[in-house]
Amino acid sequence: MRVGRFGAALAAAGALTLGLAACGGGSGGGGDAGGKTDRATSVVDKVKNTKRIVVGTKWDQPGLGLNTGGGEPQGFDVDVAKYVVKEISGDPNVQIEWKESASSNREPFLANGTVDIIFATYSITEERKAKVTFGGPYIVAHQDTMVRGDASEIAKATDLAGKRICQAAGSNSYKRITDPPPDGKLDLDAKLVGASNYSECVSKLSGNNLDAVTTDDLILAGFAAQGGNYKILGDPFTDEKYGVGLKKGDTKTCEAVNKAITKMYSDGTAKQIFDKWFGKAKGLTAPTAAPQFETCA
Repeated sequence: MRVGRFGAALAAAGALTLGLAACGGGSGGGGDAGGKTDRATSVVDKVKNTKRIVVGTKWDQPGLGLNTGGGEPQGFDVDVAKYVVKEISGDPNVQIEWKESASSNREPFLANGTVDIIFATYSITEERKAKVTFGGPYIVAHQDTMVRGDASEIAKATDLAGKRICQAAGSNSYKRITDPPPDGKLDLDAKLVGASNYSECVSKLSGNNLDAVTTDDLILAGFAAQGGNYKILGDPFTDEKYGVGLKKGDTKTCEAVNKAITKMYSDGTAKQIFDKWFGKAKGLTAPTAAPQFETCA
């Protein structure tokens, strides 16, 4: 009789434990501030609820994302980010915290939650799509080459064979020169010179430690506009689709971002932002329609 009562008590305790687990009382449950539900919340839901968002941009690229100290960064990517964030939040007064996001830390920052969303000359590639969900693209740039103004021996991209080109950390641009298809374009035997970012690349070009900097034409145009003895070859050879970086799987925010980009082009804001930052650059024309979007996946 006592044994039977003891067994019944054990059974009741087991049922209670299972019931608590099913209700989310263990580490696998959601509903509390540290549970899976919050971690899986889309950025668009988060910003609507909190009226705050952390946006990653470059801080070293004139015309796109530049922060010279004090205040927020400035540039094309920054202005696009402001427009898109206000659209997806539905709040013109949404609070944006800006976080410097270099090419080398964009994926980690999204994965670990350091930033919610990234606008940082983030070219969409198949390799990156395995780690990141991309909204957009919001513009398509084209890889070109910048050399010193007196560099007569380099007139087109194929002249870079045997020349010293910059390898900016986290950027794939150099691969378009040195690698064979499908990852590369030109398959040239160029010499790579490392740098932490494109600001350092341009500094090394000025100091005669490089023969050329090859990357997106919008990036090069921003640096050229800062002054110095540089020229852009005007020999583009890729399409670089600038996407909006999101944590992998956040399709809800991706769809909201694409809707905002479509509106940005249809109401004329995209052209206004482009002309503001690149209107004086030779050979660059403002796009009139939104690019074809990637699948939100």
